[in-house]
Amino acid sequence: MLESYLTGLVVSGGIIMAIGAQNAYVLGLAVRRQHHWWSAGLCMTSDLLLLSAGMLGISALLLAVPQAMEVMRWAGVLFLGWLAAQALWRAVSGRRGLDGEAQAPPGRRRVILATLAVTLLNPQVYLDTLLLIPAVGAQQSSTAGFLAGAGSASILWFSLLAWGGAALAPWLKRPVAWRAIDGAIGVMMAAIAIQLASGTGMPAAMAGIS
Repeated sequence: MLESYLTGLVVSGGIIMAIGAQNAYVLGLAVRRQHHWWSAGLCMTSDLLLLSAGMLGISALLLAVPQAMEVMRWAGVLFLGWLAAQALWRAVSGRRGLDGEAQAPPGRRRVILATLAVTLLNPQVYLDTLLLIPAVGAQQSSTAGFLAGAGSASILWFSLLAWGGAALAPWLKRPVAWRAIDGAIGVMMAAIAIQLASGTGMPAAMAGIS
């Protein structure tokens, strides 16, 4: 069981760290200390639910209805493009920094809705949690141990983002720091949107859906 747990921890951890839209959004909230633990907790919960569903066989249903994945892919492209445009505009126009934001911070409800959108409108999340990770887990001697390891990876990673981003906040008071952060987030989200639109990085069976 320990071997299955460690396999789940490593495999899931590597994949979750690569889902840039979620990570960028949670980190941005954390450095501003704007309901970041709510966002991180929601990401953890979503991962745990999707991973459990994948291990229980929901992936078979998803493959049976490929049109749903295609709709989700283009919805994700539009949403990530919108987030990228906002971040790049902030990088160009600048902002006052943590102590003097020109705009009021987002409320908890808005943060929760945005986190759900970043998570649920990214088809790569479904491919990873419902297909790829469960495919590895199905080959393990202990599926329960693998699922526990995969879930632990999500909890550890998003806890690190929320805590680490908040810890770095005192060093991020200068507007130039926010220009760099917003620029990096904008470029990252734009790249993910382009990747989703082109189907690059998706399994061939899913990328070819039309």
